[in-house]
Amino acid sequence: MASLLIKNAQAIVTVDNQDHVFEQYNILIEGNRITAIGDQHWSADTVIDATHMIVYPGLVNTHHHLYQTFTRNLPAVQHMELFDWLRTLYGIWRGLTEDVIYYSSLTGLGELLKYGCTTCFDHHYVFPQQRSDLFIDRQFDAAADLGIRFHASRGSMSRGKSDGGLPPDELVQNIHTILTDSLRLVENYHDVRPYSMRQVVLAPCSPFSVTADLMTETEKLARVKQVRLHTHLAETKTEEEYCLHTRGLRPLAYMESLGWLGPDVWYAHGIHFNEQELQKLADTQTGIAHCPVSNQKLSSGIAQLPRMLELGVPVGLAVDGSASNDCSNLLSELRSCYLLHRLSSSAKAPSGYDLLRLATRGGAALLGRTDIGSIEVGKAADLFLLRTDRLEYVGAQFDPKSLLATVGVNRPVDYTIVNGRIVVKNGELCTVDEQRTAQQANKLVEALVKGS
Repeated sequence: MASLLIKNAQAIVTVDNQDHVFEQYNILIEGNRITAIGDQHWSADTVIDATHMIVYPGLVNTHHHLYQTFTRNLPAVQHMELFDWLRTLYGIWRGLTEDVIYYSSLTGLGELLKYGCTTCFDHHYVFPQQRSDLFIDRQFDAAADLGIRFHASRGSMSRGKSDGGLPPDELVQNIHTILTDSLRLVENYHDVRPYSMRQVVLAPCSPFSVTADLMTETEKLARVKQVRLHTHLAETKTEEEYCLHTRGLRPLAYMESLGWLGPDVWYAHGIHFNEQELQKLADTQTGIAHCPVSNQKLSSGIAQLPRMLELGVPVGLAVDGSASNDCSNLLSELRSCYLLHRLSSSAKAPSGYDLLRLATRGGAALLGRTDIGSIEVGKAADLFLLRTDRLEYVGAQFDPKSLLATVGVNRPVDYTIVNGRIVVKNGELCTVDEQRTAQQANKLVEALVKGS
């Protein structure tokens, strides 16, 4: 069993139940888990001298669209809001291929790793009616090649434009196709063992792109197979108006009518909830993936994060799609989240450390994981190291728990470790050739965008 020792850490921000911060301590990793933390000196196969480094738990990204990495920074959509933004980009996304899925996943997941994220949930829901059978398989391939812990979703769209939905008809599938593939992926990839590197979530896209029948049948399958459920909800006022017009219900009431509440369900965004709905989320322990940068870029609104936390709504942090962000950087998200809520809520805003908890333990809880999210003996060895003896961190040594949000990190981290394996060293990926990957990815980007 391979071992790794992180020695003489400037600080270890554990994010454990007691919020411990240990100084000049060591961490022993054996195999894929943390086996000791303390000031003792252990021998190990590999040693990292962390004298000028802060050690943090690996970040957990709770909502992403990796395929969108290939359509970020497009001038045509920079000033659009959600519905127009989607209609425009669907014309490009109809050209998705297995290679595009693999390389966009490598790109997005690789960027996440470089900025301290060790677990990613991706919500893939665009399946052209041809050549898309193995899209999720290719995502799992990319995650395995990089060494990141990956939760994939079998997303779906079943209500096309001709049926009153938003997406074009060529990007929707029938219920039988969706459920058959959902079952295949759960049976082939869903691993519930401790320290598992891959799991599956069932995730119809949104109220305006799927039928009620798909939502209910997906809910039944997920609960039989004991996998989690996810969708977009309450992201925009336009979505709210759509639900009221087509269903006579507000979005959350519509989800409740379909059985989509409970501790195994979490929604992306959750901006436009009223007080009664926030209480319903808290009472049912239905979670929210908070996506502050995307919400700002698309002018969707500001989620009521302080109130959610006050009520006890489960919340994690997320970057959302790379085309609505336009990056895959959860450290950047953390600081943007801190500043956004300071602006909107002043003294009631969550602290920098509160947000680190959301980005680690909060995300782990949304994904149903108790083996990740903190630095503790017995937990998975998922963590990252940040060197602080640099000019940009002078004077930032007083509160390592809040540094990531208050000061911010504008460069890749020094080390990222996932499942006991070093996957980023000195800010560079260890598991793939970055230059070659970028070159091949950009060729595919050109072909995808020009082919639209």
